Amino acid sequence: MTTADTPPRTLPATSDNLLLADAGEGTRVEFRGVVKEYGATRVLHGVDLDIAPGEFVSLLGPSGCGKTTALRVLAGLEKATAGEVRLGGADVSGVPTNKRDIGMVFQSYSLFPHLRVADNTAFGLRRRGAGKKDAAARAADALELVGLEHLADRFPHQLSGGQQQRVALARALVTEPRVLLLDEPLSALDAKVRVQLRDEIRRIQLRLGITTVFVTHDQEEALAVSDRIAVMNAGRIEQIGTPEELYLNPATPNVAAFIGVSSVVPGVVEGDTVTVWGVRLPLQAPSAPGPVDVFLRPENLRLADGDAPGMDAIVQESTFLGSFRRTLVRTADDALVRVQHAATDRVEYAERVRIALSSDSVAVRPRD
Repeated sequence: MTTADTPPRTLPATSDNLLLADAGEGTRVEFRGVVKEYGATRVLHGVDLDIAPGEFVSLLGPSGCGKTTALRVLAGLEKATAGEVRLGGADVSGVPTNKRDIGMVFQSYSLFPHLRVADNTAFGLRRRGAGKKDAAARAADALELVGLEHLADRFPHQLSGGQQQRVALARALVTEPRVLLLDEPLSALDAKVRVQLRDEIRRIQLRLGITTVFVTHDQEEALAVSDRIAVMNAGRIEQIGTPEELYLNPATPNVAAFIGVSSVVPGVVEGDTVTVWGVRLPLQAPSAPGPVDVFLRPENLRLADGDAPGMDAIVQESTFLGSFRRTLVRTADDALVRVQHAATDRVEYAERVRIALSSDSVAVRPRD
């Protein structure tokens, strides 16, 4: 597990690719009480974040939560109202974007339509004064890294969306930045290409050892590629941890609702347990006694025999997902609940079933 207190990972042995051979150990990124206001509207509320060298951290949350604003403050595209942004221990709050040594990939590819792939990739190097021969060699290495060296002579309009985004990634990496910023770079791509490019970005990041901050609203993307995830809500980080920590032990009801698939059912807290359908379950975090909403994961539930403790329900739909099924049922107390069960346990629409709870701890929130 990688955290801000652990040393950077050891990079694997590399080939003769110049970018890989020069790969460092990444740069520490810190937010210290960062506030961002637009007039009377406060978008970031004293954000604190410490990202270890070489770590891949995702900022995850719904639209309007402040994640893209945080990324733009880190890039220098927005100036923080208060607080500090530090790279490698140095305060860069007053340093312009072009002096921060940061690579950035946006949702839109932003390629120059009149330049070939190789020239698009080398553009940043040429602007920095690199010689034509050196820039061409390093651009070729960057394109090799993203698997597009064979398309170096094509124009952007001759590429697919996924290929264009790979070129944008190569262009961001070719200058060997200290930090890579990714602002929802996959949202314009179709599902299959998104998964392929997502995994490729992670592979490249591991080989380079570059500190990476990835903004997304897609929890599956964040869970799949991140060392840690910072879940944001209303301009604050509600919880930061590994994907496993967030999924298994959400610190707040918002995190429980946003990470993974949850069903919400009524319960009553007494002491350190909550009673759901007559079954007492341990709490993930302390809660005041009384009526609450309880968050149940599909894997917290199972189809059960008629005499097992649980709740009667009627099947609304059932989805085959390969190695398992996920079935939506309406319980006798009119809650909609998703149950995960073996693919061989077939159920039909309107079939009466009984669902039972596992003994896993659950997250709750007070009822309005």
